[in-house]
Amino acid sequence: MQSEGTEAAEGTSAQVLAQARAAVDAGAVWRARDLLAAHVEADRDLAVLTMLGEVYTSMGDLPRAGAIWFAAGAKGDEVDAAVAAWRAQSRDDFTLMWHSLPASVRVEPMPRRIEALRERARAAGGDVDAEAPRTASDVVGPRPAGPAGEPAAAPSTELTTLPAPDAEDEEEGKFDASWFVAWVLAVLFVVFAVIGFVTALGWVVPG
Repeated sequence: MQSEGTEAAEGTSAQVLAQARAAVDAGAVWRARDLLAAHVEADRDLAVLTMLGEVYTSMGDLPRAGAIWFAAGAKGDEVDAAVAAWRAQSRDDFTLMWHSLPASVRVEPMPRRIEALRERARAAGGDVDAEAPRTASDVVGPRPAGPAGEPAAAPSTELTTLPAPDAEDEEEGKFDASWFVAWVLAVLFVVFAVIGFVTALGWVVPG
């Protein structure tokens, strides 16, 4: 698992990482989580974000790990599974997913993947400028039951990635070979039909 733009942590970042590792070694994983989560609320620190995702994973909280690793730009099979759990728990509600990211990640300048999530949330009518209703490092919990007491549908566990908002536009702009082949065949059919008609007419009306 790797995070983009890895740099050596210094100062406060190094201290937080050291304190978190000491807490984990002492069996106080919850304290490591709190230290790391508090730090990334104010500081977009990739090293701390990456470790926070690892801590959430060790606690069995894959959705939170997915949100944090998505924020860090981490990569790997474990990351993909966690991000899928994050999306499944939030039911792909992009506004809720946006507010589940740490506050430090939701400010300019931001990587393209974060902008993509924000634009998806806006397109869905979400208020991305409002304050998150909970600590930004938290992820939305299970949805409440539907109308008339009906249980909410089970979330999909399909592993997917969050596409950029312009991905669909790019697909629409691509050259469609199947349509081109269909038009060529249609033109050829008309041409051969005309040739056949002219030939048959020549047989019927000689000279």
